[in-house]
Amino acid sequence: MTTEQVTERANRRIDALLSEYGESHRNPQNKFIHWIAVPVIFWTVVAILWSLPVPDFMAATPYLNWASITLVLTVLYYFSLSWTLALGMVLFSGLCFWIAAFYEQAEAGFPLWQFALLVFVIAWIFQFIGHKIEGRKPSFFKDIQFLLIGPAWLMSFIYKKLGLPV
Repeated sequence: MTTEQVTERANRRIDALLSEYGESHRNPQNKFIHWIAVPVIFWTVVAILWSLPVPDFMAATPYLNWASITLVLTVLYYFSLSWTLALGMVLFSGLCFWIAAFYEQAEAGFPLWQFALLVFVIAWIFQFIGHKIEGRKPSFFKDIQFLLIGPAWLMSFIYKKLGLPV
């Protein structure tokens, strides 16, 4: 199989996943909620993973933690679907990583993990409200990979607005 064929096959897969995800996200109110809640949930997961204790061999390397390892694996998944979307997700992942680091160093009122956990729960409540309005179950009930497709689905809208290929 040529590189072009592999790319074409992967693009068809991402198109199918984005389309299937979009089927349960047609209501304008649900879409609006997702535009806020999905990026927030993504960040909260990064922040919670950032906060987990690491073994000594990881602690010796700056920024090597469970968040960085998980983000690398997540971005590899996105690259397997669409290298163009993956590039956008690299930028967004980097932003989430930076916000977690900034929050932790700012020593705000709550420890990072507590703040992230609180925001995570609130964002998921809104997600479920959106799906109640939509009248359809969240896609991840059918397939867990849709938890990662949600952010890519939003990124695909940004790409289309900018005239970039998905």
